[in-house]
Amino acid sequence: MFVPHGRRDEALGAFTSGECPMLFASSATFAELKGTGPRDFGIGMLPVWPDVKWAPRNSIIGGATLWVMNGHGRRDYVGVARFFEYISSPEIQAASHQRTGYLPITREAYSLSRRQGFYAANPETEIAIKQITLHRPTEYSKGVRLGNFVPIRDVIDEELDAVWVGRKEAQAALDDAVRRGNELLRQFNREQRRPE
Repeated sequence: MFVPHGRRDEALGAFTSGECPMLFASSATFAELKGTGPRDFGIGMLPVWPDVKWAPRNSIIGGATLWVMNGHGRRDYVGVARFFEYISSPEIQAASHQRTGYLPITREAYSLSRRQGFYAANPETEIAIKQITLHRPTEYSKGVRLGNFVPIRDVIDEELDAVWVGRKEAQAALDDAVRRGNELLRQFNREQRRPE
């Protein structure tokens, strides 16, 4: 039985309390589970339908983004560059990855974590890295570059919610998600072409 518990981290409480036996979550959930979750839990790759010939594929990476706005002085950008250099350093990235469960952003940080014995002591933390790097990336698995990403994600969530509660058949919801998502993409493209 699948029971939707919300769109963010609401299901985590149901999992840690033992109400549900399986949880789909970010790799960053590992840190929280390790500290407050059940004593005995396992982590695995996303399940796939065995009849799909091209499965499994790489999952798409998510996570937060740092943005730098234009219009500032050169000294500001020198400071930003130094900050990015610092947080991208293998030592800082490896420590962040090991502390949070988020994936390291460089191969050097991954290698450092391996040399430090982190995966030997925590083998489940390497599963997300293996899932992201399972095959050569395709044009669809290199990351998301999508205008109106947040509203489109909300549309997908709304359509899936309708399936989960039995208001819509899966195919109708998928078709509506495509239609509504394309409308938002067209809107984004129109807004990008407007003269300022």
